[in-house]
This record gives sequence, structure tokens and C-alpha cells, in this order.
Amino acid sequence: MMETSYKTVVMKPVDHVAVALIDIPAGAKVKVTNGDHTIEIELKDSIRFGHKFAIKPIEEGEDILKYGEVIGMAVRSITVGEHVHVHNLEGKRGRGDKISVK
Repeated sequence: MMETSYKTVVMKPVDHVAVALIDIPAGAKVKVTNGDHTIEIELKDSIRFGHKFAIKPIEEGEDILKYGEVIGMAVRSITVGEHVHVHNLEGKRGRGDKISVK
């Protein structure tokens, strides 16, 4: 696939995901800046505007961080470049039974 400049955002170096600022097709190679580092990720799935994709491996049961905040827990292992959404993430906000204490 031809390399194109795709716009994404990562707010904090601890984040596990980037957010697509435009629709990005599966197989696209995306340069993502995270803190002082820029990495290239090949997307495994199509990512729609406003949706998230993994920029680090995420293990099953691990908290998922976006904008430096926990947005949920991985219900299965998620590889770099995969779409992160309701099919592989379980929300924790507002759930007293899913509070993570570290």
C-alpha cells in the first residue's frame, strides 16, 4: 500500500492507543508520535475517524490507557495496529465491580 500521511493523536506517553483523525484503511502504514518517539505502525484493521488503534501490545485483562486515563480493560490480547473498540475492550467507568486499585 502506498504510504500516505495519516493524522492521529496520542496525548500521553503512557497511552496504549492512538486516535485516528481521518478514516484510515487496513494495511496503511501510519507514523505515530508518542512523546519524544515516532513509530510506524501497519494497521491490521480499517480505523474510522475518532476510533482507536493499539500502538503497544495490550494483554488480556490489562487496563487500556487513552489520554493518560483508563478507558477500559482488554477482554483479549490486542496486537499493535488492531482496532480497539467494544469487541475487545470492556468499559470500567461507572462500574463499582471493575475498580482497579494499584
